[in-house]
Amino acid sequence: MNLQNSQDYYGKVLSGSQDLRTDACCTFERPSDRILAALKNVHPEVKARYYGCGLVVPQALEGCHVLDLGSGSGQDAYLLAQLVGPEGSVTGVDATPELLAVAREHQGWHAERFGYANTRFVEGDIEKLGELDLAPESFDVIVSNCVINLVADKAAVFAAAHRLLKPGGELYFSDVYADRRVPEALLADPVLHGECLSGALYWGDFDRLAKAAGFADPRLVTDRPMGINDAEIAAKLDGINFVSATWRLFKLDGLEPQCEDYGQAVVYHGGIAGEERVFMLDAHHAIEAGRVFPICGNSWRMLADTRFAPHFDFIGDFSRHYGVFPGCGTAMPFGQGEQTAATGAACC
Repeated sequence: MNLQNSQDYYGKVLSGSQDLRTDACCTFERPSDRILAALKNVHPEVKARYYGCGLVVPQALEGCHVLDLGSGSGQDAYLLAQLVGPEGSVTGVDATPELLAVAREHQGWHAERFGYANTRFVEGDIEKLGELDLAPESFDVIVSNCVINLVADKAAVFAAAHRLLKPGGELYFSDVYADRRVPEALLADPVLHGECLSGALYWGDFDRLAKAAGFADPRLVTDRPMGINDAEIAAKLDGINFVSATWRLFKLDGLEPQCEDYGQAVVYHGGIAGEERVFMLDAHHAIEAGRVFPICGNSWRMLADTRFAPHFDFIGDFSRHYGVFPGCGTAMPFGQGEQTAATGAACC
């Protein structure tokens, strides 16, 4: 039911984002001036059929090869195509013919606008990525924008993403999460499914599935509570609360279940476009340029063993262990980004 309903809802029921009945598939985060400028180079018809719930634009993308899972009409793909530049590439995968047609129709228009062609769009089910012409360990970054909630076999998506990423690569994606498990009976409701609600993962189940796929330390980047303004839909949900959140999952060997303290620190020396003064690794890590910033061993690896390494100096090693890094816990993760921004506090 999930794939067929997604194809019908986004290909036939919705004519544009104005037809959505909730704000689940809407992006409220204000893009940076750099991203706004890039969005001006995206064709209006592509933007009109956009249904994302976040900004899937990780840092330092120049030259990267990116895979966009559930690329839809292509807005994120064409945005990222400008950020990776002519030496990089963006491959979009989507199962809705109507949206793929929009993305493909405007490939020439965007290539002329950018001055180079670096996109391709593949029809396929993201639950079955192994059936597509995608080589293992061939992508630096995989993104997805409010799509994984729509598929039934979410474990298959995470496992395939891990297989397709290069060592040190990351899955950076926005999606909808619930504060409890959504009753299975609601999965059959085509509107709740199409509005990205009935398929939303309980955040604890997401954490378990991500780790089982090999992503040992999921990091929350941003989150916002979602409003259910449609009375009929709210009544069906019976008090379940939903959050739109962006996570980054690194494919790295050696990440530990806990954030362990080895007395390490980093110094960010700038150089990443859009984050010259402060680099945001996640909701806990606002790393100001020029300052010594203590971090746990996992965060060390996320910087030292990835494309971010050239932008940092590294202090210490793994030779001495001091226990669990202060401030780590396993409570519900959402809302911490606002607290960090308000207090300037940081933990691992």
